[in-house]
Amino acid sequence: MATTTTTSLGGGAGGDDRVLATAQQIVKSLRAAKEDREDMLLIFSTFDNRLSGISDLINGDDSKSSEEEELDRFEAAEKVILADASLSDEPSRQSTSLFKPPNNPAEYFSAVDEIIHWMEQFSIAPPSSAVGRTGPVIADRAENAIQLAMSRLEDELRHVLICNTIPLDAVSRYGSIRRVSLSFSSHDGAIDDTLESFGEVGSSRFHERGASLGDDLFVDLVRPEAVQDLREIIDRMVRSGYERECLQVYSSVRRDALDECLVILGVERLSIEEVQRVEWRSLDEKMKNWVQAVKVLVGVLLSGEKRLCDGLFGDLDDLKEICFNETAKGCVMQLLNFGEAISICKRSPEKLFRILDMYEALRDAMPDLQAMVSDEFVIGEAYGVLSGLGEAAKGTFAEFENCIRNETSKKPVITGDVHPLPRYVMNYLKLLVDYGDPMDSLLEISEEDLYRFKNDLGGDVSQLEAMSPLGQRILLLISELEYNLEEKSRLYEDSAMQQVFLMNNLYYLVRKVKDSDLGKVLGDNWIRKRRGQIRQYATGYLRASWSRALSCLKDEGIGGSSNNASKMALKERFKSFNACFEEIYRVQTAWKVPDDQLREELRISISEKVIPAYRSFVGRFGSQLAGRHLVKYIKYTAEDLETYLLDLFEGSPAVLHYIRRKST
Repeated sequence: MATTTTTSLGGGAGGDDRVLATAQQIVKSLRAAKEDREDMLLIFSTFDNRLSGISDLINGDDSKSSEEEELDRFEAAEKVILADASLSDEPSRQSTSLFKPPNNPAEYFSAVDEIIHWMEQFSIAPPSSAVGRTGPVIADRAENAIQLAMSRLEDELRHVLICNTIPLDAVSRYGSIRRVSLSFSSHDGAIDDTLESFGEVGSSRFHERGASLGDDLFVDLVRPEAVQDLREIIDRMVRSGYERECLQVYSSVRRDALDECLVILGVERLSIEEVQRVEWRSLDEKMKNWVQAVKVLVGVLLSGEKRLCDGLFGDLDDLKEICFNETAKGCVMQLLNFGEAISICKRSPEKLFRILDMYEALRDAMPDLQAMVSDEFVIGEAYGVLSGLGEAAKGTFAEFENCIRNETSKKPVITGDVHPLPRYVMNYLKLLVDYGDPMDSLLEISEEDLYRFKNDLGGDVSQLEAMSPLGQRILLLISELEYNLEEKSRLYEDSAMQQVFLMNNLYYLVRKVKDSDLGKVLGDNWIRKRRGQIRQYATGYLRASWSRALSCLKDEGIGGSSNNASKMALKERFKSFNACFEEIYRVQTAWKVPDDQLREELRISISEKVIPAYRSFVGRFGSQLAGRHLVKYIKYTAEDLETYLLDLFEGSPAVLHYIRRKST
């Protein structure tokens, strides 16, 4: 039976080939599973022993079919990429984005994945012998396709980043976080002889000082719905070996976005020379903007940028670290360059508070900045600028001290009012106390300061040693100020006016200390001691101003009540008293005691000394001058004098003819 079958299928070599080809075609056309094919081959071989070798032919043909299918997939992927590349140059194309119709991002990414797969296979081993002579050609085609795809993804990465960047709303981020501090913007930094720019600080000379941002404040820098698209792009670029191109595109776009944020925050790109040429009022505004920018950049933007990098680059630690550093470096260095320029600018007292604001902002930002930025150069520069701002603050405060110590204006305040110098100094120090933390870390007291405080200023060194560094310098400075005021009091020829001047100014110092945190720095003992000095000045004024008038009201030298000579002496006494009182009235109505309470206390002291003495004197001797000439000598009643005393120290010269005169 077997022989018959073999003969019927054909004879000779040609017959054998036809038999095998026919069987092979039957098995292939059936597309049966491998197990079924093996069963079929076994059945065929039982009919004719020539079919026993068909298994090798069928298996070899199946291997070739699998590679053909892989080639088909490659060509299909290549076609998608080439088609997209050919369309990208057409101006009529509706959208260049992969993520907008009619494009199919899933199809494109699948095509890229297929090409990446081929590239990975080629990197492991050269094209297999089954591909034959076409292997090198396929490798070249795959390389060309991946280059086209990566160029496309570069553009897409840039496009998605730019279109989905969320602009910073600067006002809503920090505009409501405000704190008042003092600005001496109307002063050019030097204390001149006229001191016209000193005085109480009005509302126009206050500026905003930013407080710390909340720890939970953060923003999305890129729209959340675009994050997955960005991940898809970055993943393919990294797998294709295009990490550098991915980094360059990403960091370039994000750098520009952060630079734009700095513009919104009011930070300009200025050279050191340009900063040093800016006039103070404008520079003050730029320094304020810088302080806010540091807080927003580190506390909000860079922390958001770090989260974005971590989310997009996942486990690619090295790449995301480099990418973040490259993104952050530009804007951080721009801020540091301005800080460096400020630290070497000309030092003048009005800059101190802004410099301290800058120092505090950078100091507080350093831990977060160092935790995020691993670039040693950037961190080193940041610490260098921080140190420079600290030195600038110390130097600026020393300049302020020198200005006060060396202020030797010879123009007295004609009314005996509070001098502009203590107004300036106390308002300055009142604000400076608010910077106790940074100032304590920056300041120290020298042996020279201790010696001067002990010897020239008569201070107790133990009091200094018990105080904080800032407290020590404040006590020294106020002692210098008190010494300066004593020197200025000598500009007045009238000793009574000297006492009023010292009383006014020391009372002003005490009130400023008592009503501010300076009281905590200097302590209650300082206040009590100065109040005692104020009473001494008031007593000195009474003695210098009213002693002569009160001597006219004494009994000595008048004689008996019936002696004609005593009447003459009595007339002279009343005439002298009237002259003294009218001279005091004429002069001291032009003097000024600005504090209502102090002025009232001083008037009461005068009244308690003068009115009882005058009333008693008139009561004892007024009857001896009875007659039509009485009012010529006794012009005023005690009540009249009390009324006139109310006009003293108002700073408005009185006209004598307004005094009610009693004449015959």
